[in-house]
Amino acid sequence: MSAPKFIRTCSIWRALEVVGDTAVLLILEANWIGARRFDDLRDRTGLLQSKLSDRLKKLVAAEVLEKSAYSTSPPRYEYRMTRKGLDLYWPALMMLRWERRWSNNPAKLRLNLRHRTCGHLFEPVPTCLKCGDEINPREVDWAEGPGVGWMVPLYSRRRQQRGAAEESSSLMVDVAQITGDRWASLVLRSIFTGLRRFDEIHRDTAMATNILSERLAWLTAQGVIRAHERVGKRFEYRLTEKGLDYYPVLLMLLLWGDKYYVSPEGPPLILRHKVGGHLLEPAVTCSCCGQPVEPHDVSFEIIESEQRAPEIANREPAQ
Repeated sequence: MSAPKFIRTCSIWRALEVVGDTAVLLILEANWIGARRFDDLRDRTGLLQSKLSDRLKKLVAAEVLEKSAYSTSPPRYEYRMTRKGLDLYWPALMMLRWERRWSNNPAKLRLNLRHRTCGHLFEPVPTCLKCGDEINPREVDWAEGPGVGWMVPLYSRRRQQRGAAEESSSLMVDVAQITGDRWASLVLRSIFTGLRRFDEIHRDTAMATNILSERLAWLTAQGVIRAHERVGKRFEYRLTEKGLDYYPVLLMLLLWGDKYYVSPEGPPLILRHKVGGHLLEPAVTCSCCGQPVEPHDVSFEIIESEQRAPEIANREPAQ
C-alpha cells in the first residue's frame, strides 16, 4: 500500500469542500435571487431533480441552508440561508465582479446592486479596512499562521461540470466553472502563493498528475494563467491579469473558511499589506460610500435577457 499524500491545510480548501461544485454554486445563486422552493430552484438552475435533491441535502448538512415546512398537507418545504450561508455573500459578490470584468459569455441575467446605506447603485470593491485601499494581490504578503499543517486530501470523484452554468439562467457562467472545480481553484491557490512549477503545484495539491495537467491546460486556454519557459526548457505557470483579478474570490473564501473551519491553533495563513506592513483586513465595500456591504443593506434589480420574458424585479437578498 502506498503512503498517503498530504496537502497544506488551508481555509480555502475547506471552503471549497462545501462550495467548490458548479451545481452548488447555481443553487446558492438561485437562492440569493429569491428561488427557495424545490420547483423554483429546479427551474432556475436547470439541474436534474436527483442532482438538485442531492446538493440540497449536502447544503443543509453543511448548515449553509435550512429546510423549513411551508405546508403540512401535503408536506412542502423551502430552503433559506442560515447565518453561515449569508456569510458567503462576499465571495458571491467577488465572483459577480470577476464575471462582469472578464466573461466572454453573454449573461442570461443582469443584476443591479443598490446600497441602502448611501442609496446608490454600486460595484463591490475588495478593500482592506485597515488602510482603506483596494486590495491588489501584488501588494499582499503571506506567511504561515499558527494553524498551518498538513492533511490527507479527501478528493471525491466529481465529474467536470463546465457546461452546467451555461445551461442555467445564471449570472455567473465563467467564474462558476473555475470556483466550481476545486482542483482548478487549488491550482490557482498554489500559484498565488508562489508555487509556479508543475512539480511544486503537484506537491502542494497532491492531485493526480493527469488531472493537474488537464487543469493547467484548461486554465491556460481560459486566459487565466500562461506558461513561461525558463532555462533548460522547464516551464512555470504565471497569472495573467485575468488570473490576478480572481484573487478576491479566493481571499473571501479564505475569510469564510477561517470563520467556520479554522483549527483551534488559529488560521493557517497570515496576510499582510506590503505597504505599511499591517495585517490585511479584507472586506467588500461599496464603490460609492466605501462602507462594507452586508446582505440586509443591499437590494437588487434582476434584468432578464431578451431570450426570456422581460422582467425587472426589485428584490431583497435571501434572509
